[in-house]
Amino acid sequence: MVVAAIKTVIFGAYGMFGHDLAAVYPGAVLRGHELDITDEGAVAACIRDLSPDLIVNAAAYTDVDGCEDNRNLAFAVNGEALAHIASACSDAGATLVHYSTDYVFDGSKTEYIESDTPAPINVYGASKLLGEQNIAKNMDDYRIIRTSWLFGRHGKNFVETILHLSKQMDQVRVVNDQVGKPTYTVDLARKTPEIVGLEPGIYHVTNDGVCSWYDFARAIIANVVPCSSAEFPRKAKRPAYSVLTNTKTAPLRHWSGALSDYLNAKGEFH
Repeated sequence: MVVAAIKTVIFGAYGMFGHDLAAVYPGAVLRGHELDITDEGAVAACIRDLSPDLIVNAAAYTDVDGCEDNRNLAFAVNGEALAHIASACSDAGATLVHYSTDYVFDGSKTEYIESDTPAPINVYGASKLLGEQNIAKNMDDYRIIRTSWLFGRHGKNFVETILHLSKQMDQVRVVNDQVGKPTYTVDLARKTPEIVGLEPGIYHVTNDGVCSWYDFARAIIANVVPCSSAEFPRKAKRPAYSVLTNTKTAPLRHWSGALSDYLNAKGEFH
């Protein structure tokens, strides 16, 4: 799907996901690092001057472990910035699409629907939850899209990391006790216009199919072995089950088909 009829601005347009959004919205005004979304005045001026119908916000601080070390930055970018982005959108009469994460949940359930109560267990998840709350507090015409385990052609991601490690190591150890849904940025970007056309609120959008990080890695490389999270400690605690269930729209295709497309586009034939 390619959308050109409404005036659109994409924040975070040069990141992994932003590239694919720009392909879906080819007439959009693109804003990347030249716009500091934590600068309330700059954001207000940008939205006022451009007077868009739709703001698509793909800007975020997504380094989950880095957020633990840079708590203030995480909350500024992922949380506080959304208060003035939402306020400026409301003033301009623009719709806001914003992307959130499975990490707003604690992983104590095997699946989460849109109405489940968030309970983040790391700084990244807490900062993204604050962003959701600030949007809902400051405007009405928003679509918050929670997604998970993103991989795409235009940035660092799990698939790239696993391919690189596979060439460097005899065996790659990957945790088998964290379960979720991988999501291809191309598919998520193409789904976005449909969500814009639905009622305001929160939507879960992922590729279909549930797997562990180990299962995901095994679909990418052959020399992978399972391990537990306890054997592979990380700075930020991860939810054991962060499976997002979409109750509001038709599901995306299975992640394995999306992964095949991704690998074929890279010339990695499996």
